[in-house]
Amino acid sequence: MSLKSVQFSNVDAIPSEYWDEINCTQNIYYSPEFLKAFEVGNEDIEFNYIFILKKKVPVAFAYTQIVTIGVKTITKNIKIATWLKRFINGIFCDNKLRILFCGNVFLSGEYGTFLKEGEPKKSTFKAIGKAIKTQTKCSRKLHAVFVKDFLDESLYITEQLKDFDFAAMQVEPNMIIYLKPEWKSFDDYKDALRSKYRVKANKADSTSEPLTVKRFSEKDIAVYNSDLQNLYENTIANADFNAQILDLNTYINLKVKFQEEFIAQGYFYNNELVGFLSAMKNGNHLDAHFIGLDYSKNRDLAIYPRILNDYVRIGIETQSSRINLGRTASEIKSTLGAKPETLTCYIRHKNNLLNKFLMPFISNVKIKSFKQHDVFK
Repeated sequence: MSLKSVQFSNVDAIPSEYWDEINCTQNIYYSPEFLKAFEVGNEDIEFNYIFILKKKVPVAFAYTQIVTIGVKTITKNIKIATWLKRFINGIFCDNKLRILFCGNVFLSGEYGTFLKEGEPKKSTFKAIGKAIKTQTKCSRKLHAVFVKDFLDESLYITEQLKDFDFAAMQVEPNMIIYLKPEWKSFDDYKDALRSKYRVKANKADSTSEPLTVKRFSEKDIAVYNSDLQNLYENTIANADFNAQILDLNTYINLKVKFQEEFIAQGYFYNNELVGFLSAMKNGNHLDAHFIGLDYSKNRDLAIYPRILNDYVRIGIETQSSRINLGRTASEIKSTLGAKPETLTCYIRHKNNLLNKFLMPFISNVKIKSFKQHDVFK
């Protein structure tokens, strides 16, 4: 059966029956409300929504975002020889690149493609690959395409992308805490920790005791918007990798649409906002989103360790089965009991000749290693 693709440049243009037919909106990250919040809040990103049709009926969905990113941002957190890193930076003259991401550039996880239940996975996903190829050809001044982030169990499907000359590349894992049903409080969680890690959790709480914690409403997010943006940008400036800066007006839209499912929490010291966390409750999962903190006060007030403790608290409070703490700072997150969830991305250069040259290097990229802590009794 021949499969065809249709593309939309904004969420409002998508027929409502498409969402009903494909049945993907029980996952918040595929809901039109969630996608719309990011689209409205980030006007400098070019959004595109792809549906795969069989007999005019949608059987798969994917979405893309075209962003501009610096070459050095890409290369600084991958484990390759220094000379090769300089060479790659030199090829692109250290310029900014226009990259098409399939998936949400602001999320870490398998949230970019959706296949309808009961459809043949390989052929349907290959149709997505073909649609991405078509969009790549039609997009002006595009340098590369990045299809993200796939779990190990999906790789037998996503390997179809190699037919379109994509190279697979492992990226930093998501760090996942699996919560036990018998943990009804943070004390229950701490009781399950080995002594060394329980002391660490208690120290984070005692050191951060001068902080005042406030769960933000929609109005609070609006009032503190500029402070939130500054703290967030301060934090991502210290991160190894960040493809794009999120406009935190997006958080106002998310709070309006999702109310208690979207959580934003501020940390104040002497009435000054010095940190925040954000999270989304997606079914029985809790996903950490962006954080922000004042690094000049972090050592004395343990803002970041307190934020990590509070993610565990919120996970237990919301009766989540797992907490996705996201990428980066993997070793620190493992001291709370988080375990790595391997993710694979696919990348190709738009220029076929350059792509053939770069593919062997991309395939051999190694992510930074870290010490995994065994924290539970």
